[in-house]
Amino acid sequence: MRNAALQFVRKISGATKPSKANEAAFETAVTEVTASCQRLLASMVTTAPPKDREVEAMKAKERSRRRFA
Repeated sequence: MRNAALQFVRKISGATKPSKANEAAFETAVTEVTASCQRLLASMVTTAPPKDREVEAMKAKERSRRRFA
């Protein structure tokens, strides 16, 4: 999750590596975005059953077969 937050902050700041003057603000932003994402995922609720990777892969192959056959 931290890597996703880092990528997001890099994208919106326009800098892949902040200057020394902006390093603290950059790190604070990454930490805050990470925490926000963790709170979001912890608060989400679903009633859907968990997906099975093998079943989903078979469905995708069947869709592809029908589409390109």
